[in-house]
Amino acid sequence: MDKTQMVPVQIRMARAAVGWGVRELAEKAGVTANTVTRIENGADAKQSTMVALRSALEAAGVIFIEQNGEGPGVRLKKRPDADHQT
Repeated sequence: MDKTQMVPVQIRMARAAVGWGVRELAEKAGVTANTVTRIENGADAKQSTMVALRSALEAAGVIFIEQNGEGPGVRLKKRPDADHQT
């Protein structure tokens, strides 16, 4: 699993990808909604907080990526049943 530094815009993109609001991510990561908002706006955060946010988003299927120098991004893991839709 790639552990490149997660940046604020990736948190916003990741939340959008899984359909979560600030409060839902905060609840799943065990932090306050204010903490999520501050981090998304560029404030510094404890390493443990960043790990909690990343872990919650990765558990929901988010993969954090760096596109060959084109900037940070996110994508969702392919669901196992995606090839076998009926």
